[in-house]
Amino acid sequence: MKQPYDVLIIGGGVVGSAIAREMSRYRLKIGVLEKNLDVCYETSGRNSGVVHGGFAYDRGSLKARLCVEGNQMMDQLSKELDFRFIRCGKVLVGNTEEDMETLKRTLKQGEDNGSKGLVIIDEKELHRLVPAVVGKFAMFSPNSGIVDPFNYTIALAENAHENGVDYYLDHEVKGISRQENGTWRVETEKGDFLTRWVVNSAGLGCGKISEMLEIKGYHVIGSKGDYIILDKRTGPLLPMPVYPVPSNTYMGIHVTNTTDGNVIIGPNAETVTDFSYYGVPQRNMDYLAESASDLWPCISKGDYIRNYSGILPKWVDDEGVIQDFKIEIRDEIAPHAINLVGIESPGLTAAVPIARYAIGLMKERETLEPNPNFNPVRKGIVRFAEQTKEEQARLIGENPDYGEVICRCEKVTRAEILQAIHNPLGVDTMAGIKYRTRSMMGRCQGGYCQMRIEQMIEEELGKKATEICYARQGSQILFGEVR
Repeated sequence: MKQPYDVLIIGGGVVGSAIAREMSRYRLKIGVLEKNLDVCYETSGRNSGVVHGGFAYDRGSLKARLCVEGNQMMDQLSKELDFRFIRCGKVLVGNTEEDMETLKRTLKQGEDNGSKGLVIIDEKELHRLVPAVVGKFAMFSPNSGIVDPFNYTIALAENAHENGVDYYLDHEVKGISRQENGTWRVETEKGDFLTRWVVNSAGLGCGKISEMLEIKGYHVIGSKGDYIILDKRTGPLLPMPVYPVPSNTYMGIHVTNTTDGNVIIGPNAETVTDFSYYGVPQRNMDYLAESASDLWPCISKGDYIRNYSGILPKWVDDEGVIQDFKIEIRDEIAPHAINLVGIESPGLTAAVPIARYAIGLMKERETLEPNPNFNPVRKGIVRFAEQTKEEQARLIGENPDYGEVICRCEKVTRAEILQAIHNPLGVDTMAGIKYRTRSMMGRCQGGYCQMRIEQMIEEELGKKATEICYARQGSQILFGEVR
């Protein structure tokens, strides 16, 4: 049995880690239980990486309010936590009179939600902003942007950890029970935990954890979206995300630039019950490319470098209608338990406001004492390839490992790989190194560097080759020796 906690957060994704970071502003003993081997292996790392403007959500909803708040604070967060964010803007492109009416309604809804700077632009202005786009007009959202979802999530988690939060990776919750003294007992296969407060931030597992807390009745479905990643050669052709005119429930297949210069096509939307399957069928890739080409006719199979998919946890009512974020404390059923259900898009944008909203509920029930040692600043791994020649020379002079390139496509050095291997959270998977450095993310997708990185993990951490996983338990890189 671990030492009792004040707060145990179930789920270490972007929202769970934002809650951990914001709670570490107070004198609380906090732990995070994450079932995966890293903090960004599910919804938090499997999305478009778009910072939304807040115009797509119902007036008065938590999604709208917290999205706008998150959008407005993203510049400051990126400076404090050292992750990539670009406020590049976004366009919703239309062609018909019906499209124009929809965009006008969307603009008005956005203004009511607090979105700033929204404007309808004509074809000339649209093509000035995005020359390669196909469309007659658009709604332009200047405050929308793009973020590196991996490093944003990792940055929140690392800053929380630096401020005293304990992270327990590979700790899937199997049961929760209320003790006679009012504390919670949280069971995992690697031991049990006692805590005064429980936070359900389990993402795709939110419905299951809610049931364990005896908070019944939430129907959570999975909405699976597939994506294609294009080579950086295409990046200059797309200065900002391009979306079609949205429907009532779906933003449509769009084309998104990334903070690292790639282009992402997708997603589609398919309701699923299996929250662990991330395969992308060829027919879906063909559909994505065909649909997106109507907006941005620059898609060629020769530029495909990878595909992936993500699953959003959507809370729906009995008629299947998607509901708002649910952030609650049910004192009569589960006192001292903060329950978050249906935290889907725009959860990435709204993560910190969601955290502060949840803490606000906690503050209504007990006084929280500020932590005078809280430090909001986290420094990430310096990207050698992006430094000036003078700075590169200085880095090599201080550490010769900067002079050895391990990943040729992304020009990632040995020094960067070593820093990632010895990361504060103790992540030791191949994907963990990938998400922290961009190694294995280039044109060859690890064809040159992957096994060199695997060997470095062996040597640095004293692990056997057969113990090293790609991302999840059971995803070993090697199963034995070959001749």
